[in-house]
Amino acid sequence: LIAPSLVTNIWQLFTGPPLFVVVKRFGLLAVGMVAGTLWSVLPPLSSDSPFAQPALGGVLIVYGAHGLTATRLPRASACERWLSPLVGYVTGAISAATGVFVIPAVPYLQSLSLRKDEMVQALGLAFSVATIALAVRLWSGAALSTAPLALSIVAVVPALAGMALGQRLRQRLSEETFRKGFFVTLIALGLHMTINALL
Repeated sequence: LIAPSLVTNIWQLFTGPPLFVVVKRFGLLAVGMVAGTLWSVLPPLSSDSPFAQPALGGVLIVYGAHGLTATRLPRASACERWLSPLVGYVTGAISAATGVFVIPAVPYLQSLSLRKDEMVQALGLAFSVATIALAVRLWSGAALSTAPLALSIVAVVPALAGMALGQRLRQRLSEETFRKGFFVTLIALGLHMTINALL
């Protein structure tokens, strides 16, 4: 996860508005993610907890289905200053337990009614920070000492190919099509996590 995730999310981070604009707006979210990942109250990813993966998978499925069938989430812009670090902390804690950085950061960012390019860049910042924080957490717990790091580096190649294809597709998609595709992907990720954990 770590090498391809970091490379592709840094790429996303630098495609769009100036970087300082994104960092200024979502810096507190990123700080919260670091704190939540390093000082989480949940069982760590290396603990092999049988409940974390299927539980998060179920949440992703429900959220994705809601996004496809229901109205948009209420706008959180008025609460953004104090809500960002809180959402960041919870996201970091969940990523430390599951390795997935999606909940609740993605629903929160969507509630801010960002345009698709802004959304992708904000996710690039959040996921880059989350990946680095998770790597630090795993390294400090010696969980990376036996990890197949060469395989992680090799995985960068298809990840970059996917990024290039995704950027071309995003330029051709309408906001609504992009939104629906996004939710379908979350449902697929949730199904994968749930089935994989149960098997």
